[in-house]
Amino acid sequence: MRSYALVEFGKPLQVIDRPDPDPVGTEVLVRVTRSGVCHSDLHIADGYFDLGDGEKLRMEDRGMKLPHTLGHEILGEVIAAGPEASDAPVGQTMLVHPWIGCGVCEACAEDRDNDCMKMQALGIVRDGGYATHVIVPHPRYLVEIGDVDPSIAVSYSCAGVTVYSALKKALPLREGEWLVIMGAGGLGLNAVSIAKALGVERLACVDLDPEKLAAARDLGADLVIEAGQGDPAAALAEGTGANIAAVLDTVGAPATAAMGVKILKKTGRFVIVGLFGGALKLSLPILPQRALTLRGSYVGSCGELKELMALVRAGKVKPIPVTERPLCEASQTLDDLRAGKVLGRVVLTG
Repeated sequence: MRSYALVEFGKPLQVIDRPDPDPVGTEVLVRVTRSGVCHSDLHIADGYFDLGDGEKLRMEDRGMKLPHTLGHEILGEVIAAGPEASDAPVGQTMLVHPWIGCGVCEACAEDRDNDCMKMQALGIVRDGGYATHVIVPHPRYLVEIGDVDPSIAVSYSCAGVTVYSALKKALPLREGEWLVIMGAGGLGLNAVSIAKALGVERLACVDLDPEKLAAARDLGADLVIEAGQGDPAAALAEGTGANIAAVLDTVGAPATAAMGVKILKKTGRFVIVGLFGGALKLSLPILPQRALTLRGSYVGSCGELKELMALVRAGKVKPIPVTERPLCEASQTLDDLRAGKVLGRVVLTG
């Protein structure tokens, strides 16, 4: 097998060739045909997440060891299975749920691997999808895609299920209330499309990039606000009648979080999934005085991914823009993503 691996934090990926792995126990071997490139991969490649105020969450502390193969949005053909994986769908193309838990804690017992404190996620702790092959620890992490285009389906295993899970926490809305999506990257555009599939009638999207906002409009956003022009908070108040009940922050930067909290009406809900980094300065009395809810949401469960894919297979979720590139361009794609040159999602093909 060939992988494009991280051998030193902050440096370009390097090619590593080694024998194809043999699945044991309940493991299945997937020949990777699609691998999505997620913004989180930039932080992982740098070796840390910015916690603000000079603090960092280092990847070594999360169990990562180098060399390491990135890539947690994975789709491919199941080509082999261990002796204890008799129900593995060998020969079928499947989407991989990469958010693997420890398997023994309360969260894992409740099908909430994404809430496990000792996650063994593919592409983060276990080797991921920037490779020709990947080992998946159990067939239960494989999800059917039906006749959905594989390049469209692959990003639902992270970007899609992340915002789907977060939207379930932010919704429902009362008649006349608005949902605001902060950011129109891969997460934000998926959030616009999935929110519309879930029946959200009034949706605004905020971003710095006019091209990305145009894509959000195409996916169903009723109002788009260019953050770099004028006073975006005032524009949102005017455009929504100051009736914003929920904000989903897909960026997770100090500026987006501060604006997101500011624009909420009383009893509003702020849900954050973005991992850009930094800290939020917040006046504590406003939380009880405005009865606000601030909540984090981390990716999603395998059950939620199956729910989402049922919506996708039914044709209810409009696909975001996707560009295909060969696997050998993994490192260059990370550079382009960092430079803000990616619209929607880049999918690496094997």
